[in-house]
Order: sequence, then structure tokens, then C-alpha cells
Amino acid sequence: MEGTRIQLRPRKKARIEIIPLIDVIFFLLATFVLFTLSLNRIQSVDVNLPVSAPQDRPMPPPTKDMLTIQVSDQGNVYFNRELIDINEVAARLDQWKQQAQDPRVLIAGDEKAKWGVTVQILDEVRAAQIEKVSMETRTRPTGR
Repeated sequence: MEGTRIQLRPRKKARIEIIPLIDVIFFLLATFVLFTLSLNRIQSVDVNLPVSAPQDRPMPPPTKDMLTIQVSDQGNVYFNRELIDINEVAARLDQWKQQAQDPRVLIAGDEKAKWGVTVQILDEVRAAQIEKVSMETRTRPTGR
């Protein structure tokens, strides 16, 4: 009895088909082209940003018409170095505005002041219709 031979089919070599690859590349190209055409052009406005004074240059002395409102990291508000409740800010601003000839406000914050409370103070100053408002660009110790 002779052994039966099993014939194996010859193995085909793996090939990279170029036609489907070209189709995928053209699909991606068309997708990116359509995507970039659908983007809206961003319109911008030129803004002249203020420049911060160096730390070694002393701050000009405050005038009697200058009010400093400082916000601490705990949400405390200091009205000319006096600790007040945030709900008192509007009434104090109105009273101070009537006393000052040229009312100006400097809003400052300590190192870890929360921006939300600072914006709330800025809104109160705007509601009091005080137009000369400055934001201090350097931090100072709390309550000073």
C-alpha cells in the first residue's frame, strides 16, 4: 500500500492592493478639503494690551479720589483696606461716588483670588457708573 500524497495548493504571496489605497487617500483628501471650506473665517479686532510696570518701580501714591477694592482668596472684600461684606459694595460705591470729585477705582487681588468674585466687584463698579476703573496687574498681600 502506497501512501497517499496530499497536494497542497501553492501559497499566494501577500500583496498590497494599490487601488483601494488610492481610493482611501482621495476620500481623506476630499473630506479635509470640504471641512476646511466649511470653516468660518475668524474676524479679529486689533487690541492694544496694557503693559505691566516692572516690580521695582514704585506705585504712584493714591489720591483722595482713588478707591482700592481688593479681593482675597477667601472671597473677602477690602474697601480701602477695610474688610467689608460683598453685599455692602454697591452701597459703599454709591456713597463714595457722591463724595469724590473724580471717582477712580483700582481693583486688586491677592495671589490666589478667585476671578468670579473679582468680576462681581467689577460689575458693581459698572452698575455704580464709575468709568475710571483699573485692574492691578501685580499681587499684594491680603488687606493691604
